[in-house]
Amino acid sequence: MSDLRIFETQDGSHSIFAEQFGVSYHSKYGAIQETQHVFIDAALRFKAVLKKDIRILEMGFGTGLNAYMTSLEARRRNLQVQYTGVEAYPINESQWQSLNYAEQLQEESDTFSIFHTSEWGDWMEVNENFSLLKLHQRFETLEFEPQFDIIYYDTFAPNAQPELWSAELFQKMYDALLPDGILVTYCAKGEVKRTMKSVGFEVERLKGPPGKREMTRAIKAAS
Repeated sequence: MSDLRIFETQDGSHSIFAEQFGVSYHSKYGAIQETQHVFIDAALRFKAVLKKDIRILEMGFGTGLNAYMTSLEARRRNLQVQYTGVEAYPINESQWQSLNYAEQLQEESDTFSIFHTSEWGDWMEVNENFSLLKLHQRFETLEFEPQFDIIYYDTFAPNAQPELWSAELFQKMYDALLPDGILVTYCAKGEVKRTMKSVGFEVERLKGPPGKREMTRAIKAAS
């Protein structure tokens, strides 16, 4: 997409506003804070208590921030993470080069750039703890066998792309998870939670990141 504008969120980290959809990629209250709370704390750390080899699917690769921070956490905790990121509308080089995540997280700049320079469709070993596969596809075209421990559901909000919050999409997400797998999202709308329940998820309401009262964690219970 060409109608993207980079802006600074309240924690000093960048996000992108998509004029076409009228929404931002991350919370205006803090991109890094949101990723830490919703995806790292409520999903990766939650799952890492019992499991060290973890497969993650991200729906909405976007800026690469979720993948980047997951790789840093995997290194700190000595996890083995296989990460699949799906994105229908990748950002371009000038856009990702303008993002300040490495600086804000006090990491070398090339530790972030690799997430965007890696080839689409090919596995890449980012470091000894983290492997990355990026898929340039529309979400509706995906079909997965049960293989993931965690799904980061980070698509644009339901008011911007309601088709990505449908029972059909959540059924695909449910089917892609292993038993006891979890899906986390910043979204806590009642309709979304009811849709998750309709395909079999057990839904938990959790405290939200700064600026949001709640978030959602959905579990595929072991049979």
